Amino acid sequence: MSTPPEQVPKEKSDAKAEDIPADQAGSESPGAEAEAEEAEEEEETECGFCLFMKGGGCRDAFIDWEKCVDEADTNKEDLLEKCAQVTAALKQCMDAHSDYYEPILRAEKLAEQQAIIELEKEKQNSQPNDEQPPQPNDEQPPQPNDEQTPPQDHK
Repeated sequence: MSTPPEQVPKEKSDAKAEDIPADQAGSESPGAEAEAEEAEEEEETECGFCLFMKGGGCRDAFIDWEKCVDEADTNKEDLLEKCAQVTAALKQCMDAHSDYYEPILRAEKLAEQQAIIELEKEKQNSQPNDEQPPQPNDEQPPQPNDEQTPPQDHK
């Protein structure tokens, strides 16, 4: 004779849907079960970056930003213009929770520095050769009538 599985009291349970044995999962309401399965599927298909962003204190700000980006993409709108406010709110939140988001903030700063370097290179390469500022040259060709020429003896 088999013994029934242990029942976990609901008021003390922090268990997620994946933590509950399959034969107990049906004990919840069908709506809650479908919701738990949907959340589990979403978590499995979500990128690591998104999971990381949602794991910190800026979960809601990130979700708002994500929705804005999706809407801009769907409606073929200018992402920078449409999502400027939610992007700023997300950045402000990440700065406030910099202990958690430090790896992302560090990568963002590095990418910004590299972009500046690339823009400077492009700017220099786009100038016509005759407009480029003269480069300092240590060796100047001797000029005629140069006073540095040593005097010659005429005897």
